Formats: sequence, structure tokens, C-alpha cells
Amino acid sequence: MHFQFFCSFITLVLGVLLTACSSDSNNNDIQPGSSAQPSPSLSAVAALGEKIFFDQSLSASGLQSCATCHDRASAHADGDQLTVPFGGPGMDVQGFRNTPSLRYLSFNTAFFFDAEGTPTGGFNLDGRAASLMAQARRPFLAPHEMANATTAEVITRLRSASYVSEFMQVFGSDIFDSGEASFDRAVFAIQQFELESAEFRPFDSKFDYFLAGKARLSDQELRGLALFNDPAKGNCSACHSSTRTPDGLPPLFTDFTYDNLGVPRNYDIAANADAEYFDLGLCGPDRTDLSGRAELCGAFKVPTLRNIALTAPYFHNGKFATLREVVSFYVRRDTNPEEWYPNAGVDKFDDLPAQYRVNVNTTEAPYNRRPGDMPALTSSEIDDVVAFLNTLTDGYQP
Repeated sequence: MHFQFFCSFITLVLGVLLTACSSDSNNNDIQPGSSAQPSPSLSAVAALGEKIFFDQSLSASGLQSCATCHDRASAHADGDQLTVPFGGPGMDVQGFRNTPSLRYLSFNTAFFFDAEGTPTGGFNLDGRAASLMAQARRPFLAPHEMANATTAEVITRLRSASYVSEFMQVFGSDIFDSGEASFDRAVFAIQQFELESAEFRPFDSKFDYFLAGKARLSDQELRGLALFNDPAKGNCSACHSSTRTPDGLPPLFTDFTYDNLGVPRNYDIAANADAEYFDLGLCGPDRTDLSGRAELCGAFKVPTLRNIALTAPYFHNGKFATLREVVSFYVRRDTNPEEWYPNAGVDKFDDLPAQYRVNVNTTEAPYNRRPGDMPALTSSEIDDVVAFLNTLTDGYQP
């Protein structure tokens, strides 16, 4: 009873729907440290997928695996904090995009347009992969990643892997007789590892313990949570939902939609030296099926904010190195554009061709301001929001 009263009080003060307090949700409650789909041990397929996930020998360089760019210690994002990772046969070919975290993607869906026409779901930053399995395929063949020339090359490397007998035991002694199918089974195994292993969705951040009544947020963290949810201030929860899902899951801090924020061009990416090159997210260049949808150009997936403190740098192009820079950009992009764009007066939103700059979100708070207006958050309020974001890191020890 005391805990329910406490939650009700917090809800009243902060305007946060803490459905952990509801007796109706107790049966669906996921306690901190547990998995949404508890698995005391991995299936044989998933255990094999774990080995493939960490196997550098499957790359042309012999130095890169899935885990190279999706490091456990960095919430399965890139641990080296480079703008974008390097790969290729000599590990000297720069990529084009920042490496997103793989955490909590098991709750994502294939790409679709909702009833209002909002692009939703899909894997990769542009949603072009329909599943975790499809997402796992591309790095094996991408010239700037594991750089195998063909799937046959991957299969040859699989035949020499230390776990080849296990692979044949799981998928059949004749699996390598069926050509492409053996590669498909390998990426299927990776998918199963990501679906079954609790490390990809532990729900054990400080905020999870707070929701369960097992930890307290500091005054600064509580202020940050209030600002995060306030539609007139941070308004972060408009896309990074902070309430339980309809299925009763703890907050995922993403709605799996897309947004165009006009992030500044990052010249640390070699491709951006070409003035004609633009990464337009949903409408190309990597994704091609929506290339004719001009209104979608420049939109990228809304990431989960879980573990955001571990996954620097930020945005699709790795433009910002710290969370404070990110929150400052959100609230000062339009009030103080000169802080973000070299030629703000004539060339704002400089990482988009002129015809697509109308797609940038300029209507929702905190983007609905003009030069000279007061930013939605003060400097101290920015610090408060950052303090709250740090409570979303997995592995909290009460």
C-alpha cells in the first residue's frame, strides 16, 4: 500500500504513467534483471549463433565479427567511439553510418506504414531489413565491413570454423551441399542468439529498479524525468516513450518510428567530402524502395534511449560525442543555429539537399522556436535531462 501511494504521488507530480503500481499489471511485470522471454539456457541453434556472432574468421580481414561493432560492454553498439567504424580486407575502409545498439530490438517489427501513414519498424537505421536475420546478412558482404565478396566465400570460411561439426550437427550433415542455405542458417542462428539471450534485453537499469520500487532516483534525476516527459519542455517522450507498452513491458524508450532532425553534416566521414553525396535515410542511398518518396528523405529510425550513455557517438552520422551536446542540439538547434551549422544564416540543415530541408521537424517542441527565442531547456535543465538519461543504463546494482 505504501508503494502504491508513492507511485501515485510520483505520477501526480511528474505526470508519468507508472503502471508498475497497477495490480492489473503485476502478472505481466518484468522484474529488473529478467528477460521478457526467460531462457535459462540457449537452444542449440542460439548457442551456435553466439559463436558465429563472435567469430572474426568469417571476415576477409580475419579481424572483424559481429561483436567487433556490437560490443557487449557498450550495450552491443560500437565500443571504439569512432564516428563510423572501419572494416574491409585491411580494416582500413571507412563506413558511412554510426553503429546502433542491438539491445531491445527483439521488440521491433518489420517495416510498415501505420494507419496515419507514419513509417514504423524495420531494422537498420533506414529500416530496410525486415528482421534480425535480414539485418545480420549485410555485414558479411559489405565492402566496408566483413567484406566477403560472395556468400560462397562466407560458406568457405564457415567450413573451416572451429565449430563446423556443431554447425553440421544442428543443421544436418549435408547442410553444405545446399549452397546458399548454409549461409542462411548461419544468419538465422545469429538471429536466434539475439532473440533468446537475455543480455539483449535485461531490463535492469536504475530506472527499471525505480519502476519496481527497488531504487530511488535522485532529485536531479527526477527533475530530468519530468522535463523528459513535459510536452512543453524536452518533449522527449513524444518519440522515446517512457511508459509501459500495451503488452505490459517496461518502457522501450522508442516508438520505432522515424524523424528528420536536420543533424549537421559530419566531415569526419570521408564520403561527405563529396558535396553531391547525402545520406537520406529512408529514401537512400542504401534503401531504394522508397527513393520516390521525397517527403521521407532525411528521416532515420528513432533509437531506443536505453543505454544511451554507453553508445556515443550519436545520430546516424556520429556527429556528437556527448549526451550533453545532443540535448543541447535538440533545444538550441533553432534558437541558436550558429552553434551547429557553419553557415547557419544561409545553409542551415547542411546535411540535406535544399529541396529536402522542408522535411526537417520544425513543428514539435522543442523544435518549434525561432532565432532569439528562449530555448526549451536552460543549461541546468539540460544537465537534469542528461542525469535522467544515465539512469537508463543496463547493469545497475542497487
